[in-house]
Order: sequence, then C-alpha cells, then structure tokens
Amino acid sequence: MNSSIYKSGSLKDSFKLDKVLGEGSFAVVRKAVKKSTNEEFAVKIIDKTNLESDDQLALQTETEILSQIDHPNIVKLHEIYDDKTRFNMVMELMTGGELFDRIVEKEHYSEKEAADTIRPVVDAIRYCHSMGIAHRDLKPENLLYASSDPNAIIKITDFGLAKVINNDNLMTTACGTPGYVAPEILLGKGYDAAVDYWSIGVILYVMLCGFPPFSEDSNEKLFDAIKNGEYDFPSPHWDPISDYAKDLLRKLLVVDPAKRLNADGILKHPWVVGDVTPRKNLPTVTAKIKEFNAKRRFKRAQLLVLINIKWRNMVKSETN
Repeated sequence: MNSSIYKSGSLKDSFKLDKVLGEGSFAVVRKAVKKSTNEEFAVKIIDKTNLESDDQLALQTETEILSQIDHPNIVKLHEIYDDKTRFNMVMELMTGGELFDRIVEKEHYSEKEAADTIRPVVDAIRYCHSMGIAHRDLKPENLLYASSDPNAIIKITDFGLAKVINNDNLMTTACGTPGYVAPEILLGKGYDAAVDYWSIGVILYVMLCGFPPFSEDSNEKLFDAIKNGEYDFPSPHWDPISDYAKDLLRKLLVVDPAKRLNADGILKHPWVVGDVTPRKNLPTVTAKIKEFNAKRRFKRAQLLVLINIKWRNMVKSETN
C-alpha cells in the first residue's frame, strides 16, 4: 500500500465538488477541482455506513491495487480522504467517453483501428498480471478515453472486482458482468488471470461486428452458451472481416483457459501487430455498435432506478 496517497483533513478543505458524473448503489462519482492548483479530478465518494464486511474488504483491495499501479493505460488514483462515514478516492478525470461511444463517432473505422485500440488495453492487462493482479471485470464501460482529443489514449478503469493473484491458489469468487464473464468462472472450479483474456476476446468481437458473441434471452441460456463456447461468425456481418481477425478470436474465446492466448501471444499475433490488418472502412459495424450502445444504455437506465435514494439526498444537500 502506498501510504502517501492518504491525506489528512477533509476532502472539502482541498477540493471544490462539482457535477455528478455517475452513481451506484453505495457510491457517487463527482467532478472536483483542487483548490490549490485548479486541476480537475474525479472523486469517487463511497458511503461506508451500509457497507457489509465483504464490501469493505473489496474496497480495501481496490485501494491497495490502485495505489500500486502505474501504467499510462490505467486510470490513476491520486489521493484518499477517509472520514467516519465516507471514503473519498481522488482519481484521474476521464473526459473522452467510453470506447464504443468513440467508435460510433468515427468517420472511418477499420480493423486496423480496432487493432490499434485493443493493443494498449492488452499491454495494460499484461502489466497488471505481471504485478499479480487480475481485473475480472473488463467490459466496454470500463474502457475510457482520457480526453476528447482524437489522439487521446484509452485507459482501463474500475478495479472494484480486481484481485491480487495467489500463485498457489486459484480464485473462486463468482464475479464479472454476464456477457463478458469467462466460462471457468461460471463452472465454479477455480480460475486464474486468463479470465481477462476471454473478456478482451468478447470486447474485440463486438468491436468488429457490433453485437456480442453470446446473446440469449435469459442468463441461464447465456451462461450455458458461454460455458460451451457456442458462438460463430454469422453472415453477412462477418463476411468483410479478415481471417486473421477471426483466427485471433478463435484463440481468445477458448473454453479451456490453458489453451487461451495470453498477452504475449495476443501482442505477437499478426492481426494485432498490424502488418496484415485491413484498413478498409467498416460503416455497417459502427451502425451496429450504435444500436448495441442504445440497448446497453437502456438497461443501465433501468438499473439506475434501483439506486439508493439517500445518495440523491446527499448530492442535493452538498450542492445547495
């Protein structure tokens, strides 16, 4: 743990809180300006009063992990203010939007651009794994751009489900997001960091066609399809996509984690290296991703209805 990030005093002594950027069951993320420098940050404010012991342990783990990580493609934790009722994490402010939002804005989108986008994500995960850390919740919502600049870099966020890997023991906790979770997690027989490469495979699949490889009406059917590795490359959507891209996906979406491509293998794959990667525009893909985004946002809006009402009251009282 990097103890230097823990600061004394109150968050409000050092920061001016601004608009709400996002909300969750026990947390709200707000834009904040550091009074001494006028720098902008994002502050994740966690209500500790209703956190159960498992949640407290997860928060401690996330903090320990983020305090150790230093990679250009991973969101940075700057400071922590801990008081009786709230745990405040001052984070790097990401203003460039989510991965899929950025893709649909592009006038020209190709396999080469997809490869260039996923490469730094894989490198960041390789770094995490070298530090003994598994993310366990890679998905498009957790891949954000630092700014709106066309050349802004992409960063991995939300280490709330991340775990320090013990080489002697497999992880067993059932966690992740349904469409991106690896089969070995669902099988409940223990798993390792290879689950992150499965999630990368799912993200990349969507990046190349605009819809997920596993999509069913119920979680039960969805999980069965994932556990059996039941996906394909349906025509006509996949007809324009190169065999190199399909080869990489076949080596990522492998049910047996021991046979799944790891970071080194991904980064050495010809499609990721880029020499053979097509640069032809894929306009139908961006249209499909836009449709996929709309469905995701609708589901997210439905979940927001369930947010704890006291967070809304807290935000109102602090704004006044």
